[in-house]
Amino acid sequence: MLAKRAIAGPISIAGSILGLTMTLAPFALAGQAQEKAVKVNGEDSVTLSRKPTPGAAKPEFTSITVLPGRALLLQQITAYFPGKGNVDVLASPSLAESAAMLNDKDTANGDLAYRLGAAFLFPYPNRIRGPLSSDGKTLTTEWQGQKITLPANNIGTKPGAERHAMHGLILKAKVENLKVTPTPQGGTVTGTIHGGNFNGHWLSKTDLVITITLTADSVDVSMTAHNVGTESEPVALAWHPYFNLPSGDRKQARLHVPASEMAQVDNYDNVFPTGKILPVAGTPYDFQAPTGKALGDQFLDDNFSQFNSKTLPITVTITDPAAHYGVKIEGMSPNIKSLQVYAPPAKSFIAVEHQTNLADPFGKEWGKTDTHMITLEPSKSTQWHVRLKLFVP
Repeated sequence: MLAKRAIAGPISIAGSILGLTMTLAPFALAGQAQEKAVKVNGEDSVTLSRKPTPGAAKPEFTSITVLPGRALLLQQITAYFPGKGNVDVLASPSLAESAAMLNDKDTANGDLAYRLGAAFLFPYPNRIRGPLSSDGKTLTTEWQGQKITLPANNIGTKPGAERHAMHGLILKAKVENLKVTPTPQGGTVTGTIHGGNFNGHWLSKTDLVITITLTADSVDVSMTAHNVGTESEPVALAWHPYFNLPSGDRKQARLHVPASEMAQVDNYDNVFPTGKILPVAGTPYDFQAPTGKALGDQFLDDNFSQFNSKTLPITVTITDPAAHYGVKIEGMSPNIKSLQVYAPPAKSFIAVEHQTNLADPFGKEWGKTDTHMITLEPSKSTQWHVRLKLFVP
């Protein structure tokens, strides 16, 4: 059963827009108490809410909470299920707890951002390897003969683990040009990151526009990268959402992944690709059945590719039968080429990351394999778009 939540009060935008906090009584939400806005990286959190349709016979999304001080990180999404109440769609601490983590306990690179809610990742998701600097703080890789120096912000826990770069350069970025547009159906939040060359860690100069739209039927998230510099650059786009399993019973939760291949990794501590792509059919990693496969005690931190359908969307399904709950994660962009799935047995979540690239995309282990980094020419743009939908299994 889904945990019920007390619902009272008007729809609100719990955030600062030109110093104002707005409450829009005509769109009152009968169902959910909103958490008070908090500051993260000096910027107020923003919550958009809507009330469920009277007599709703199917689940509906009811709110989104984002952190403009952290690249519009989606801290939480809530949904209403008829007869059951509201549920957290993302596995994330409370807003206050999230703020305390990010403000007081985070690294210089902002690495806690990809450990809660749904962080956006740019200009690369996943891991990148390369020779370390003498102090171990940076590493160097290469693209088309040009050197790229990145923060070496992650390392495994076991002896011999190799320090590497992880999950991009916007984890601590503030958005500018923040625009919050509420509607009776939900609303939209959008913001821009003027990344430049990301403090010398990337080529050319990039502007990134992030947009999140809430309606009853869906939550749409998108990023558009614009090369505003004078040279070509490699880019990849993704996010890192932790999807909640409301029942807390991880073993019976089912996962459908429409992919016939996966990248082999060296181990589950480094999680570095070996350069081999393996078929999943007949293995424990085969989640292709339309109804998915129960997770049981299986650990996952794997990259899936070669999608079964040649048409969009690329849809991953998470089903929690014990909670009569399901969510579809739909990749809407043709440049999405892989899916990273992270699901440790001791946790009640499944992370599903629609990526435009393979891990360690500049690594020599890939040989001539296309790792799907997008070459973005000056004045050109590329977009990434994912849509969430709910269902009752």
